[in-house]
Amino acid sequence: MTETALRQWRVERSVTLGVVVALALQTGGALIWAGAAGERLDRLEREMAPVAATSERLARLEEQMEQARESLARIERRLDRD
Repeated sequence: MTETALRQWRVERSVTLGVVVALALQTGGALIWAGAAGERLDRLEREMAPVAATSERLARLEEQMEQARESLARIERRLDRD
């Protein structure tokens, strides 16, 4: 920038009431949105807690079934061999 352009450029130090009100409304809206999002997450976590326990039980049952299949296959191989 040239020296004359720098002299012409300046920042006003006054803030209008409209800017203050707009910032206050945006901040309030952001806080309300964040609170609502937090509540939704809490509700989803409460709803998903029983599902998590069920999925863990299902995983254990699947593993036990796989072990039972392997045992059955070993037994069948031994019966076929004899």
